[in-house]
Order: sequence, then structure tokens, then C-alpha cells
Amino acid sequence: MKKVNKINYDVKDLSLAEQGKLNIEWAAQQMPVLNIIKKRFSREKPLKGLTIAACLHVTKETANLVLTLKEGGANILLCASNPLSTQDDIASSLVKDFEIPVFAIKGEDNKTYYKHLNEVLDSNPQITMDDGADLVSMLHKERRPQAKNIIGSSEETTTGVIRLKAMEKDKELLFPVVAVNDSDTKHLFDNRYGTGQSSIDGIIRATNLLLAGKNFVVCGYGWCSKGVAMRAKGMGANVIVTEIDPVKALEAVMDGFQVMKIGKALKVADIAITATGNKNVISEKMIENMKDGIVLANTGHFNVEINTEYLEKVKKSKRNLRNSLDEYVLRNGKKVYLLADGRLVNLAAAEGHPAEVMDMSFANQAYACEWLLDNKGKLKNKVYALSEKIDHSIASLKLFSMGVSFDRLTAEQKKYLSSWQEGT
Repeated sequence: MKKVNKINYDVKDLSLAEQGKLNIEWAAQQMPVLNIIKKRFSREKPLKGLTIAACLHVTKETANLVLTLKEGGANILLCASNPLSTQDDIASSLVKDFEIPVFAIKGEDNKTYYKHLNEVLDSNPQITMDDGADLVSMLHKERRPQAKNIIGSSEETTTGVIRLKAMEKDKELLFPVVAVNDSDTKHLFDNRYGTGQSSIDGIIRATNLLLAGKNFVVCGYGWCSKGVAMRAKGMGANVIVTEIDPVKALEAVMDGFQVMKIGKALKVADIAITATGNKNVISEKMIENMKDGIVLANTGHFNVEINTEYLEKVKKSKRNLRNSLDEYVLRNGKKVYLLADGRLVNLAAAEGHPAEVMDMSFANQAYACEWLLDNKGKLKNKVYALSEKIDHSIASLKLFSMGVSFDRLTAEQKKYLSSWQEGT
């Protein structure tokens, strides 16, 4: 841990701050909704005196959320939610230019990663923000006495929400959590359009492959997967979807994609990407039988979807060919190309979601923080979603910033929809 202006931090190199500040400013221009919230927070100071520990991807978009919360009066500390997702110039700028305690270095090992989690929790926060539920998990496993001081938490991503709902079901959750990912203005846009574009961006940056004509397998057909499949199809790939849910599989077929079992799909795949939130999606047996020369990527939150341990076990040789691109030659002679160590390809090999979609996601995070504070002591230890009213407010602000107008119901239409008496 280092100090500057009495601020504790651990980042790669403060000399990167100048470029980081420019990138933060560029992202801010694409985030009009968050800027509106920031101006209100600056006037009202609704978070005054509050300490927030945030475990999020340290990007230029996240920086603008952090600065919004600081403008609202909060004392905020930030660590990375993935060892490869940190943008080092952004981390440096937040420390040097804005005096935000940041603990994040791109490529940090697991020991450093968990050390950083502990360092933000050492601040004794009242609210935590997560992308993957690692802070919540640590508070429940290793720092349970501290949990009684937590007003609540907010969760950014599908994987984290799944973990938290499992904790609620088992009656293990020690404080209320807002599932930001459940907001329509988050998952319908961030997951689909953000993940779709940024994952394709990561694959192309790492490989420079032509997608047109390639057999492109998308494992899963949730909102993130739908976005990836849509963008890959738009670039001319032959998209194949694998699914365990018959309804989602049927939806993929109706959307014009081939659907087949994953083992069969990987035998013909030129590129395969996982986006399920589950473990061992590409398993040992599948690795042995995959097409020679396949490119594997993951855009799920944790690096457990592709069995990289087995890849290491059965490799004959391994070479790093390019940034975020490793070549494995297996004992059976086949070659497998793994992107970004099996971690989030959109953040490890590219820059993550565009600022325009994170504008809505982080508007939800800001509102979640305010909502938790307003409802302090009134909430059960459950997973909550933000109200439809907040969703509509964010969507309306976004449309306004885009110069788009939309219709409203007339009094007659409202009456008709609320009545059962008028029919054919």
C-alpha cells in the first residue's frame, strides 16, 4: 500500500494519470444520464458522510460513477472485480487527480486481488457495491462481525445476482442487496448491446480474425449471449447456439440461429464463447474432441466456464502469440487458442462496454445507493429490484439526451386500460 496526499492506494504507475484523466473526460461526454444525477448529487449531497466500498471493473465509465458518488458527499474506495479488467491509467488518475483510494492493478495475482478486497473493507463501509458479489461473499465468510454495520449492497451483474439469490434462499444473507442487474435499463441494454459489442471487440483485438464465414458458437442464450450472437451474425458469422433451457433454445431457433448440443457444436466451431455464469461449460471431454485450431473465449464474470486447468494439464506446449492470445498444443496434436486466460474477454482484451450503455447501468447504481440510504432500517435481508418508476426515469432521461420523444397515454386510454367494463 502507498500514500499520496494522505490517500492510501495501490496502482501500477501514477505517471499514467494524464491519459487516464482524458479517458475519464471522454467517457463523461457519453454519459448524460449519470451527469444529470451528478449535478443533483452535487447540490443535495444525499450521501454525505457515507463510506462506500466498491468492487467494480476499474474503467473510465466506472470512474464517472465513483466521481458521481463522491460529488454526492460519499467517501468511496475502489478495488477491481476482476484481475484483468483494470485500466491502469484510470486507476492512476482517480488517485492522483481526484484523491480516490484505488486498489487495482491489471494482471494482479489472486493473493493481491484478495488483499485489495480486504483493503477497501478495512474502511468499515456502510454500503458496498459489487460486480460478482466478491465483497458480499468476503463479508459473509471471513468478516462476518463487520456485516452488522452494512446498510446494504448493490450488485451489477447476472453472476453476482445468482449467488446472492442463492444466499437469500438459504437464509444466509446478512443485509439487503439491490440487484441492479434486474433493472430493465441495465440488463436489456448493458447485457445485450454492451456485452455484444465489447465481446466481439475483444475477440477481434486479440486475434484480428475475419468473423464472416466462421462457425461461431455462443454457449448460452441469456441477455449477454443474445447480444454476442446478434453482433456475430451481423458480421457474417454462422452462429450456433447451445442451451440447457428449452424455451431459450426455441427462442434462438426462432431468431434464426442453429441450436445444437455443445459437444457437437465444438467439433465444428472456429470460435466459441461462453456466457452462462456456470462452471465447466467447456469441459475436459469437450476439449479433447474440439475442432483443431478452435479459438476459445469467455464473457461470463468468472474464469470457470472454460476448464483452463485441464488445458494446462493436457498441453504439450504453450506459447503466447499476441496480447491476450495463448496457443496450446495438446497431447493429441490439436491446437487450441485461448483468449485472455479464459477471463472476461471484453474487459481483458478490450475496453469493456461503451460508455453510452454504462450510463444507464451506473445511473441505476447511483439510485440504488441513494435508495438503500433512504430505506435504512426498513428492509429485510433480501435481494431487491429497483422500482419501475426509477427504470422509467432513467429511460426517459436517456431518450431526452438522444433527442428522442415518445408518446403518453391519454386520459381516455388510461381509463380504458384500468377498467374491465368496456369490451368489444
